[in-house]
Order: sequence, then structure tokens, then C-alpha cells
Amino acid sequence: MIESMNLVILIASILVVVAVFTSLVSFRVGAPLLLVFLFVGLGAGEDGIGGINFDNAPLAYFIGSIALALILFDSGFETQLRTLKIAAWPSLVLATFGVMITTGVIGAVTWLVLDVPWLVALLFGAIVSSTDAAAVFFLLRVGGINLRDRTRSTLEVESGSNDPMAVFLTISLVELIIIGGGENIAVELLQRFVLQIGLGAVFGLAGGYALVQMINRIKLEPGLVPIITMACALSLFGATSILGGSGFLAVYVAGLFAGNSKMHMSVGVRRFQHVTTWLAQIAMFVTLGLLATPSEFGAVIIPGVVLALVLVFIARPVAVWLCLMFFNFSRNDTAFISWVGLRGAVSILLAIVPMVEGVPEGQLLFNTAFIVVITSLLLQGWTIRRVAKWLGIIVPPRHGPVDRIDLELPGNANQEIVVYRVHEASAVATGHRIPRWARPSLILRDGASLRPHSAGHIQAGDQVYIITPPKHVELLDQLFAGPAEGANDVDLFGDFSFPADTHIVDIGRLYGFGVDDDDAELTVADILERDLSGDVELGDRVTYGTVELIVRRTDDEHGVIEVGLAVEVQKTKPKRRIPIFQSRSELLEIWKDWQKRKRDEKNATLRAANTTSTSESDTGDSVEIETAASDTATAVAEADKDVTPDAQDVADVPQPDAASDSETAEPLKKPDPTGEDAGGEDADANTDAPVKTTKRRKRTKE
Repeated sequence: MIESMNLVILIASILVVVAVFTSLVSFRVGAPLLLVFLFVGLGAGEDGIGGINFDNAPLAYFIGSIALALILFDSGFETQLRTLKIAAWPSLVLATFGVMITTGVIGAVTWLVLDVPWLVALLFGAIVSSTDAAAVFFLLRVGGINLRDRTRSTLEVESGSNDPMAVFLTISLVELIIIGGGENIAVELLQRFVLQIGLGAVFGLAGGYALVQMINRIKLEPGLVPIITMACALSLFGATSILGGSGFLAVYVAGLFAGNSKMHMSVGVRRFQHVTTWLAQIAMFVTLGLLATPSEFGAVIIPGVVLALVLVFIARPVAVWLCLMFFNFSRNDTAFISWVGLRGAVSILLAIVPMVEGVPEGQLLFNTAFIVVITSLLLQGWTIRRVAKWLGIIVPPRHGPVDRIDLELPGNANQEIVVYRVHEASAVATGHRIPRWARPSLILRDGASLRPHSAGHIQAGDQVYIITPPKHVELLDQLFAGPAEGANDVDLFGDFSFPADTHIVDIGRLYGFGVDDDDAELTVADILERDLSGDVELGDRVTYGTVELIVRRTDDEHGVIEVGLAVEVQKTKPKRRIPIFQSRSELLEIWKDWQKRKRDEKNATLRAANTTSTSESDTGDSVEIETAASDTATAVAEADKDVTPDAQDVADVPQPDAASDSETAEPLKKPDPTGEDAGGEDADANTDAPVKTTKRRKRTKE
């Protein structure tokens, strides 16, 4: 018995050593470190070179649960309140509705691919629905990818808070499968959700408050404070789980509360938790690798890869887009958040639950989940930095490398000692003054201790001891750090720099461009914050007049403290814009444009119809006019033809002789107005009438 125990200790310690040294290979080749830990367990398992036969699923779940609880507590402890304020609502929506949407989509595809019952298919969707906190935190914090705070904060808070939701769905669905379902599954799930999430949040807040009060009121040995903190976190996890709440949510909320409170020995607790978190990650991934049997993967490798691809390219993007469209993330940020949906040890850990509880398809779900996790880590984990560059969302770092050591002041949670080794190119080494609220207490130079007033100017290589509030440490980092990558790049930060309180009117006079009357009282910082909608990061640019204003330096609250200026506006390559992941405002604009096009098309159709009817009316009127004119001309011609006498008719008219001509001429010229001679000369008048009519008709015809 004792020999076997010693053998277990030897094997476990060797595996940890191997896992740690393989991290050197991981950093060199850029492979996800957690994937390396997983492969160490696979290599030591029954199908690997180690040949260790480990098939104790309950023990693996026990080890994984403890490790995950410690990881989540540390994730909450390291999450700053400022980060939570930036990303609270987007992360909360992703951690709840995003997990449910992913569960539904993957469940539907699983039902088709694996040919399992609906509840089992939904169970697999719940198993792989959450992102892995350890994988995401490692890749973002250790991988050296500088993102906008809102994007980074959303990913970190989501990865730490969506595990409880996935655990709740998995355990609830397993119980429903075992008891054969219910009459109303949706109602039962809702009741369980309210109970587990509600109790987990309440117990987490209460546990975090109790932990802080205990540490601050009870005088303990400094070395015992991190231990009792870890023990309290695990006690909270166990108690909440026993009472029916979500223990994982409780430890995350407790860590969040304690990490943002004024707690004694917080520096020592953080340092200890970094160690335990690494050990927990190694233990969890190696254990899960040992539990797996790669020889059984052949039967599920194709369905597993198909489900992994659906998860990466359909389920996760759809869930992220639907959840974030109301928060006006840019398309590229949304695309990156959807890509950083790595699945890791949590999915494998949850896949053990069906095996432990005796679900018939338990082994099938475990093997398939393992394939999904490996595919996700290979495909997404290996390409995160490349995708971030391709999307153009990497921002310049705030400062370069900094050599800093944090020391705890006993019995004081409001101050701490920070030790800096001065970089030769830092602001302090080049003559920048240290603020009054952070005066050095001691300077070590060439092995000698010097008082600040007798040490003179701070030199490169000095070790400077400063007592300062913890919230000001980030500001001091900017003073003692070396230059950031591209810090002196003219193309990146401009030709000149100005203080943030410089008025835009003064720059306009200097460079000869006009300033709007509404902007006359604004500073360059006001212009940048207004045009960037408050989302300010280093390197952001705003064109004003003939120059470009560039964010050169910011404080820890993203306030602009120094502005660069580029005299010539650069014709930069436009940022790649993908055609999907439209935000709510963009969708509204698309809707308005579509409505406008519909109205324009309708109006154009109406105008065309009116034009056609008008032209037809004009054509009808002209035809009627032409017809009437033609009829009139014909009638006139007919009348002329009937009235005009022929030559023979004129010849047949009797002509008067010359004697009587003189007698009849005068009466014709001067008729008697009284008509006295009318009766006497009636025959003559009748004789002359046809002649006068003939002359008048001839004139009319001519």
C-alpha cells in the first residue's frame, strides 16, 4: 500500500515537472499551453508511452471540480471593478443567453449527427456551451495580445461567469434524463435556474464579505492568510453546492468581491493564488488526459470534428452576434469575441457527469467532447493572435517592460511598497519627476542604500522603493517602464505632442486651419473623447482640419493626458470590415435604407404611371383634334363644291343688254333704303342676284 502511494506521488510529480518544462516548447512554437498539458496526460495514459491505466471517472471529476473552483476564485479576484463596469452587461448576456443559444444550436446538430435522443443531444450542447476560463485568461494575459479594454474585459468576465450556467444546464439535463423527463421541461429548468443561480450569487456575496471581514479583523500570520483564503473559497463552494446553489458561481462572486475590497495581505494572496492556479490547471488537464482513451476516438472523430466546426463557425458566432448586437460593438470586435470561444477542461469535466451518473450515452458524449476540445484548441488557440492582427483590433501597449516587485505593508490595506528597477529609457531616468503622492522612501544604487534627498537624480539600474496606494501602481508603471513598442514611431503617434488641455483654437492658429465656433472652447482631449465616443485607446486618430490628433498617452481611467499631432494626414490602409456581425445601429440604418428604397421605388412607379396616363391623354386629345380638323376641312370642301356654280351654269344665265345695263346699274349701286322701287324693279333684281352671288362665292373660294 505504501509503495503504491509512493509510486503515485512519484508519477504525479514527474507529470507536473514534464508539463512545466513542455511550456518552454509551447512558448517557442506558439502552441496553446493548456493543450500541451492535455497531451502530456494523453501521452502518459493507457494508450500512450506511459501506459498508466486510469479509468476512475468520479476521482477525475473530484479533482477537476476543486481545480475549477480555485481557477474561478482567482479569476474573480483578479477582475478589477473597472473591468466589470465596462463589460458587465455584455458579459452577463453572453454568459446566460449566449450559453443557451449555443446549447440549442449544437443540440440540434448533435441530434442529427450522433442520432441520440433530444435530451441527450441538448445535454451535449450544454457540455460544450461555455468557454474555458483558464484557456481564455492564459491566452489574453500571457499571450501578449493588447486589445481594447471593452473587448478584453468582455472576454475575461464572460469566460469566468459562463461556467456556472453550463454546469447548471448539464446537471439539470442529466437529472431529467435519469428520471425520464417531465411534463414541462422548460418550467423545471427555469425553477432550477432561479434556485441555483440565485443562491450562488447571494452566498457568493455573503461569503466574500465574510472573508474580507475575517482577514481584516483577525491577526494571522502572513503565511497563513493565503491558505485560509483558499480554504474559505473551497468551503463556500461545497456549502453552496450542498444547499442547492451553484458553487462555481459562488466562488467567482466571492473572489470578485474580495479582490475589489480593501483586504489585508491581498498582495500575498494574489501571489499565492497565481501558484495554485497554475498547479490546478496542470492537475486538471493532465488528469483529464489520463482519463481519455485515444483508441476509442476513431468511432467519433468525424462527428466530433463536424460538431467542433459547427460550434466554431456557426453556433458561437450566432450566439455572440445575437447577444452583442444591442451593445454596439464593432463588427471586427464581435468577430474576435466569437473566435475567442475556446473550449477546454470545463467541457471535458462536464462530460464526465453523464458517465458518473450512468447515462447510457455517457462514454460517447465524453469521447466526442474530447475531440471538440482538441479541435477548438488547435484551431482557435493557435490562431488568436493572427486573427486579431487580421481584424486590425490590436492596440499599442500603454508602456513597455517594467521590473516591479510588490510588497505588503503589515496591517495596512490602503498602502503597499512597490519596488522598481529603473529602466535606462524610462521617463524617470530621462528626467521626469515622480509625483508628490509617490515619493521614494529608499533608493538602492550599486549595493548601497541611499536616502532620496541625498541620492540626487534617479539613474538607470537604481532600485526605488515607493509607498503608494494600490490604485496608483499602474500610473507608476508608466514612469518606470521602458519605452513601449513603437513609442517613438512618428507614423504611429505623430510628429509632435501637446498636453491634453491644449485648446484646439491654438493649434488651428499655429497650423492655419479654421475651427468651428462650437469647438472654440474645447481642448484636444475633448475633441478626441467626443469623436471617439469615449472609447479611447492609444493610437486612436481623429482628423481635424488639416491635421490628425492622435491619442499618445492615457491614464488608468482611459483619460487622455498627451496628444500627438500629425501634420500630414496619412492615407492609411482602410481597416478590414467583414460583411457580417452588424450591430443594432447598423441594422437600423440598413432597415431605414431599405424602407427609403422601397418608398423611392413606389414613388418612381407612381410617377411613371402618371406620366404614361398623361401621355395617353395628350395623344387622345391630339387625335380628336386632328379628326375634328379633318372633318371640318372635308365639310368646308363639300360646301364649297355644292355652292360654287359650274362654267356651264354661268353661261346659261341671261346677260342684259347694253341699253338696259345703265338702267340697272344705278339701282345696284344705290339701292333705295325705303324700298319704294323694290316692287317696280323686282324682275331686274332677281335677274342680277345670281351674278352677285357668283362673284361673292368666287372670292370666298379664292
